[in-house]
Amino acid sequence: MNTTKFDEGRLMQVLVAPIVSEKATMVAEQSNAVTFKVLQSATKFEIKAAVELMFKVEVAGVSVVNTKGKTKRFGKTVGRRDNVRKAYVMLKPGQELNLSGEAA
Repeated sequence: MNTTKFDEGRLMQVLVAPIVSEKATMVAEQSNAVTFKVLQSATKFEIKAAVELMFKVEVAGVSVVNTKGKTKRFGKTVGRRDNVRKAYVMLKPGQELNLSGEAA
């Protein structure tokens, strides 16, 4: 699948935001993985190509989780949170991705 070429404009839109939480930090420490919020239509191959393009790192694998949005009440009105697609991107040994913006 390495011979597949993706549109660079599409790859720039695949990663929506990094997820910074207790669970994401714990996963990053244990398995050298970074967590991203991605587009609902993004595939594992697109996510891998986007991370390698944007951050110049080598990716070992990608796991994807679809989380359904919760129904919430605000007084009488009933609202619903958006569905979220999360990608856990495992980096190869020796690779590091710094999302804090500090110089390493």
